[in-house]
Amino acid sequence: MSEPSTANFEIVHNVRATRFEARVEGWLCRCDYLLEDGVMQLLHTEVAPAVEGRGIAGRLVQAALDHARAHQLKVKPRCSYVRAYMQRHPQTQSLLA
Repeated sequence: MSEPSTANFEIVHNVRATRFEARVEGWLCRCDYLLEDGVMQLLHTEVAPAVEGRGIAGRLVQAALDHARAHQLKVKPRCSYVRAYMQRHPQTQSLLA
């Protein structure tokens, strides 16, 4: 039996809820942010335990960072997962506030 594919899920920027989100097998996965004075504070990343370990959080964070770069925002990682992600991906360092 193979692992369910996560390549098919769509990441949505839910502006009203200030988060990037995806529904994977019915579970809401998200990366919450606060935008203030040109700085995107990445507050919290959450993936349901039922779908953990598939790279979903990384894709959510990357979507948030891509958005920040495209809109010339700086990033303040207040979430430990985001901090670790940015440390593992040196190309994101230029986004740091």
